Amino acid sequence: MKPQLLVGAASSGSGKTTFTLGLLRALKNRSLKAQPFKCGPDYIDTKYHLLAAGEESVNLDLFLSSESHIRNLYAKYGTNADVCITEGVMGLYDGYDGMKGSSAKLAELLGIPVVLILNAKSMAYSAAPVLFGYKHFNKNINIAGVVFNRVSSETHYAYLQQACKDTGVECLGYIPNKKELEVPSRHLGLSIDNSFCMDDFANRAAEIIEEFVDLDRLLKISNMPFCLPDKSEQNELDIRGDIKIAVAYDNAFNFIYRENLAQLKRLGEVVFFSPLDDAKLPSADLVYLPGGYPELYLDKLTENKTMLHSIKAYAENGGNLLAECGGMMYLSKVIVGMDGNLYSMVGVFDQEATMQDMKLTLGYRTFTYNGIENIRGHEFHYSRIKDPQTDSISDISIYNAKGVRTKTNLFRYKNTIAGYTHLYWGELDLMNLWNHKC
Repeated sequence: MKPQLLVGAASSGSGKTTFTLGLLRALKNRSLKAQPFKCGPDYIDTKYHLLAAGEESVNLDLFLSSESHIRNLYAKYGTNADVCITEGVMGLYDGYDGMKGSSAKLAELLGIPVVLILNAKSMAYSAAPVLFGYKHFNKNINIAGVVFNRVSSETHYAYLQQACKDTGVECLGYIPNKKELEVPSRHLGLSIDNSFCMDDFANRAAEIIEEFVDLDRLLKISNMPFCLPDKSEQNELDIRGDIKIAVAYDNAFNFIYRENLAQLKRLGEVVFFSPLDDAKLPSADLVYLPGGYPELYLDKLTENKTMLHSIKAYAENGGNLLAECGGMMYLSKVIVGMDGNLYSMVGVFDQEATMQDMKLTLGYRTFTYNGIENIRGHEFHYSRIKDPQTDSISDISIYNAKGVRTKTNLFRYKNTIAGYTHLYWGELDLMNLWNHKC
């Protein structure tokens, strides 16, 4: 038995992240080990979770992976925790196709209750029909209670409590309408503001939750049996290969799914390097350049000539290299920054990545290649490739979540493969793929 819950909301911007971070820090302050999870492909919320809880978060995505994989991940990473907290995505029922892939579907799959965060700004007793709808819309979703956000006064809260009483939804407390409890805007909708102190924010949010939310009651109503991981599967995962993998990891490149990294460690030894600070690429059988924020560090990246030359030589000599999004931009000839200036990069691909005329491109992606259809990923970027000189790999087809073919490119030069899509291979048999690679 252990407390387990999913933090959901009626819509994005309701305060899920603020509540989750405060809850995680409050639990940590109580000397409880809280294992955070994130519904969906988001990289930034998982970084927030780590800062607040002191425990690395895990993405649970029902498009990128199977239901059995999700259950196994939840069991694997939650087994040694005192509490398991999953932050939802968007509105509770918002998925890539109706309810599919939604926070509600994840809560149903894992059998965990939902604590609903409801933005009560400009709303009083009208919360009643909203709560009634969420309580009765789907009998498989257990709305265990509600926490109201942006509550202006005790009088305001009294109306909201009456709405809970009349609809039979337990009221767990509220978060006052305070400017200091707003997470700052993120660079391109994703990044962490460098001037924002997440540690102070988490502490303040935790103080608010301890004062205005009945945390003891929340833990009690979410206490339930926990399914242990499958030992036979764990023994299979203990098998290790003998290759060496170099993974870029620094302030510019750090968008890495936790389970992706775990799978790479099955192939062999993983070493980390920094395109920002290290002089050259370490010796490796495979190099992985994940996404991140190269556009924020263009001066430093272009000044590190020895690293640029080292990666270029590795690719020219036929080294195995995979680059995603920001990593793919880094392999371009130049990046045009937000300041309009051109910055020289590695030059594996004769193309220009630009931050000018930014337009958001996002969505799930499915790759088909020689009959293989289980390679999936997610695309999220504002940059674009201007007049690409490298042809996209012709025998790969890429589709969105609705099965419609997209214009997403996947480039190849010798043994270097790069594209905008962040791939998820946490469920793939990488040992078999590596042993049978072309």
